[in-house]
Amino acid sequence: MKTIIFIVAVLPFFLIGCAHKKVGPSASVQTAPVVSPTLEGEDQDSDQSATRGGVRQTAWPSEEPGGPVEKPDNEPAGDWDDDFDDFDDQEEIVEVSDPLFYFNRAMFHVNDRLYFWALKPVGTVYKTVFPEFFRIGIRNFFHNISFPIRFAANVLQGKGGRAQAELGRFMFNSTFGVLGFGNPAKQFDHLNPPKEDLGQAFGHWGVGEGFYLVLPVFGPSTLRDSIGLVGEHFLSPVTYLEDWQARLTVNGTRVVNQTSLRIGDYEAFKDAAIDPYASMRDGYIQDRRADIIK
Repeated sequence: MKTIIFIVAVLPFFLIGCAHKKVGPSASVQTAPVVSPTLEGEDQDSDQSATRGGVRQTAWPSEEPGGPVEKPDNEPAGDWDDDFDDFDDQEEIVEVSDPLFYFNRAMFHVNDRLYFWALKPVGTVYKTVFPEFFRIGIRNFFHNISFPIRFAANVLQGKGGRAQAELGRFMFNSTFGVLGFGNPAKQFDHLNPPKEDLGQAFGHWGVGEGFYLVLPVFGPSTLRDSIGLVGEHFLSPVTYLEDWQARLTVNGTRVVNQTSLRIGDYEAFKDAAIDPYASMRDGYIQDRRADIIK
């Protein structure tokens, strides 16, 4: 039984990153007006910002038709990387350093196939078995335990007020929200600061984003954000579970649960984009630059 749980958990964990972007090395790209797939998002910590991966879209036939986008109520302020929110509705020139273009494009297609062949089917079954309120509670829980990442990022940037708000939110949801499965702090604006992460903290210090990078499994990133992910790994409480199978099971559950709440989003993006690789890349860079400015 333990082996079965392990296999089910590991498979989706390998698929976390399947939305990404295109264009040659160090390209200047004229992006088309964004056609947002009308997604619900995850509140993204009160300002509905700080997404990892925006989308520039026009029209390209999808390998999988986009299904209806689920819009659950009572969504938590999201710590999850929502790849499709916070888009600009204006044309804009995006300067992107993409010297690893061929590698990045290959990883985009690998992650794309992993999503359609494994993560989506598993997420669909999970969605059928577990009701929406349960899945939202699981997402709330994972957002709550990722508090150390957001707290540290605020402290490192000298944002004492936001760090205090994160602490207050964590304590409020951990008690009145029953270990974070509920999100009662959502109704209080002062307990919903903008999301911060270590990549943003490095940017605040003036560290450049470096080149664009599509990570196998994890998806769109930059050199700076990839280094930030390493730091976040050590700040995550899940990292310190002694049993490695338990760690994979927990992370796999998080990924599958999140996917079940967003089935159709990636499909809608891909269906609308002329070149999904370029769209995902340019949108990600725009969103991350906007996050640094906040």
